[in-house]
Amino acid sequence: MTVLLLDVADGVATVTLNRPESLNSLSVELKVALRETLDKLAEDPAVRAIVLTGAGRGFCVGQDLREHTEMLASGSTMPLSTVRQHYNPLVMRLAEMPKPVVAAVRGMAAGAGASLAFLADFRVGGPGTRFLMAFANVGLAADTGASWTLPRLVGHAKATELLLLAEPIRAVEAERIGLLNTLVEDDDAVLIAAQALAARLAAGPTIAYGQIKRELIAAESGTLEVALETEADAQNVCGATADHSDSVQAFVAKERPLFHGR
Repeated sequence: MTVLLLDVADGVATVTLNRPESLNSLSVELKVALRETLDKLAEDPAVRAIVLTGAGRGFCVGQDLREHTEMLASGSTMPLSTVRQHYNPLVMRLAEMPKPVVAAVRGMAAGAGASLAFLADFRVGGPGTRFLMAFANVGLAADTGASWTLPRLVGHAKATELLLLAEPIRAVEAERIGLLNTLVEDDDAVLIAAQALAARLAAGPTIAYGQIKRELIAAESGTLEVALETEADAQNVCGATADHSDSVQAFVAKERPLFHGR
């Protein structure tokens, strides 16, 4: 079975974690395939938005613990080497993706699976959506960027609670505290809603979206001076695009702008 599926249509790439028999747990094979696919999508001008989802009844339950147990049994001196080797590159690729990412979170998103969802720009869920910061339940600290994303989504105090108590968060609560942007009424509609949002984003100013994402990371991590310098540079990048000049002309002419992502 192919562990990762890719479908591209009308500027939207749908990336599906495809290990439904294990609730899309992250084996080394899947982690490598996901990183390589995201690298290609980042450079593909035909792709202007990305949907990340999971096959079957779960989004992703995180690390493949069967594979991890085998590594522990082997006597490896670095059983969590996958953090630097696989998870950290995935985090940086998703965080710095120069186009919008929408996570279609159907069912359980746990551990590194939840962390991947938090790296998306938007998260869409349904009644059956659950998040679980499961790391402490197996005697581990957070990884896959959760220590960075979670406080930014829910605040430091709530992030501490979710990580230390490691209890499931149901869909309604997830929406209330900001883990879900959109909560649809039917689990079967989660992917449809996520793809519709991605299609809207794919029709927008792709380069400007990428620069806005870059600005937010710089502002959250640095000083006001760094934020202002990043904004100035981002505006120079956007100002040189056809999307900017065309949309300004459309605005003056009182017409609806059409963006082409360049």
